[in-house]
Amino acid sequence: MRDAYPDQPPAALAYDPGDAERPLIPRQRSGYHGAAVPANGTPGIGARFPGAGAPGAGAPGNLSRNRSPRAARARRRRPRRIMRLLLLTVCVLLVASGGTYVWADSGLNREVDLDKMADRAPRGKGTNYLIVGSDSREGLSEGDKKNLHTGVAAGSRTDSMILLHTGAHGTTMMSLPRDSWVTIPSFVRPETGRRYRAAGNKLNAAYSLGGPGLLVRTVEHNTGLHIDHYAEIGFAGFVGVVDAVGGVKMCVDRHIKDEKSGLDLTKGCHLLDGSKALAFVRQRHQEAEGDLGRNRNQQKFLAALAYKAAEPGVALNPFTAYPAMSAGLETLVVDKNTGLRDLTSLFEAMRGVSAGRGKQVRIPVASLGFKTAKGSAVKWNRPRA
Repeated sequence: MRDAYPDQPPAALAYDPGDAERPLIPRQRSGYHGAAVPANGTPGIGARFPGAGAPGAGAPGNLSRNRSPRAARARRRRPRRIMRLLLLTVCVLLVASGGTYVWADSGLNREVDLDKMADRAPRGKGTNYLIVGSDSREGLSEGDKKNLHTGVAAGSRTDSMILLHTGAHGTTMMSLPRDSWVTIPSFVRPETGRRYRAAGNKLNAAYSLGGPGLLVRTVEHNTGLHIDHYAEIGFAGFVGVVDAVGGVKMCVDRHIKDEKSGLDLTKGCHLLDGSKALAFVRQRHQEAEGDLGRNRNQQKFLAALAYKAAEPGVALNPFTAYPAMSAGLETLVVDKNTGLRDLTSLFEAMRGVSAGRGKQVRIPVASLGFKTAKGSAVKWNRPRA
């Protein structure tokens, strides 16, 4: 072949003598780059200049025409690949979100049965939630108890109580001071089976004597409001949720230092982590109105927490949403009729209050130092209440 074509590169030609005008394509050997050879046997440009027919070099002939459709198809496929990747990502997120929803809903501790309680207040319009922060130390190590200044008391009591109402006229958050002097209705002590008659006592005693059920009955008996949903969270869960969402911004108008709760905040705005947030909502000795001042701080903080938890960067981010839900579920107790959707509505309502779409009120008080057989208590202004 070299003698017949002295000027040709060492390639075996696919030659068609019936078509003298059609360029020919050599079967390639090492060192040559796909040159087209005309029918008269004269080497093409790519044969004289290896690399001229390489992709992207703009070589003439069949090679360029053959590669162009492939390039065009590749360009058409690129947006499709991107779209498939986006759809796959969305599907993964939806499956993960759905799985997280099912996991969280099935993990709720629904140990409170409101339907079994007697002497309930009649249902009204809208929905009423009783939100309780208990001082349960469950889930806290001895080091945690020391760092959080929680003390070592066994059992649990109500540290805060908030009535949240949602309805046609908006959302209202109202705190119930734990030292409120109220009438606790007749009940049976679970541990002993002994029946007790209705009597005056502090509101938080209802929880200590008969748990969430008696607390709900006491609130209904003294307010006339029907409680539709009950939600309670302990110290560990509260701290975990605040830490999981990255802390909550809170502003104070003075320097607050409280040895009992461990709070030490200078005047101004601060990003409170879980431990500082717990100290903030628990301290009352530095408040001019004592328990009422603490109630105001609790409302303010819970509304800010709900607003932060609902931000897209938190709620839609599985790396923050999952830990927040996981932390909350550790010590969260709800009634049997409360699901994750109800808790979402509760959080959305509190978020609305923080955004100005609701009211924060406190129950009218006649005396902060009402003398009783159980010690100093908060006496409601009954006519106004």
